[in-house]
Amino acid sequence: MNTIIHHFFDPDTHTFSYLVADRNTGACAVIDAVKDFDYHSGRTHTRSADEIIRTIEQEKYQLEWILETHIHADHLSAASCIKETLGGKIGIGEKITEVQEIFLTIFNAEEGFRPDGRQFDHLFCDAETFTIGTLEGTVLHTPGHTPACVTYAIAGRLFVGDTVFMPDVGTARADFPGGDPRQLYRSIKKILAYPDDTRIMICHDYPPDGRTTTRFQTTVAEQRRDNIQVHDGIREADYIALRAARDNTLPMPTLMIPSVQINIRGGKLPPIEKNGVRYIKVPLDLL
Repeated sequence: MNTIIHHFFDPDTHTFSYLVADRNTGACAVIDAVKDFDYHSGRTHTRSADEIIRTIEQEKYQLEWILETHIHADHLSAASCIKETLGGKIGIGEKITEVQEIFLTIFNAEEGFRPDGRQFDHLFCDAETFTIGTLEGTVLHTPGHTPACVTYAIAGRLFVGDTVFMPDVGTARADFPGGDPRQLYRSIKKILAYPDDTRIMICHDYPPDGRTTTRFQTTVAEQRRDNIQVHDGIREADYIALRAARDNTLPMPTLMIPSVQINIRGGKLPPIEKNGVRYIKVPLDLL
């Protein structure tokens, strides 16, 4: 009863972002905020972030945390622009340094870039707790989709990022650099060990044929019963084989190249070059 949840949907990237507020104090946290990007023109804008900011200001909340569940490959993070407007601390799992190390090489980042997580305000350890006003959250390290994926357990809800989707969609892919289907299976089992009525707040929904509406929450019980890829009875070896077969059919996410370069910087854009312009690099014949 002391928790207020606002959800926001970006139809361009099929992303759900969340605003979690403490009714007692007005303290709040933003989870997985989106910065809009037009790939055709290379222009960024803040329509999605502005909606979250307006809600915080209208409700007179005080922003304490801007949380990332992982380094997203399908949308740019709005963490930095929200922090510039409202303050707050940007938090992510401590394994972000492994992801930065991988992509530092792939994108040949500028000499001053350091893969040590300094681009974020706080790096969470597994099982670490934090507060949003009087609300307490716990961080679960849930790797597999990426090495740095975490789940935030707050007030009977699990904010799982891309680890699992709605039951009729399945789970995250595990073929990105640093991904591991075995780790992903075990991370999902960690999530599904919570009580049956625990609500799971997903980051993306891609409705399959036959479902016309998007959904942003499910339960542990529903996932264990109905998830098409990891329901009860699916063994680890079966899941690994299924995941590999499925991942072999998936194209690279449309926004992976710009997203990763910005998101490993905590949502900050690459540095300005000598001509006053920022650039995204596209590695040829590599990914």
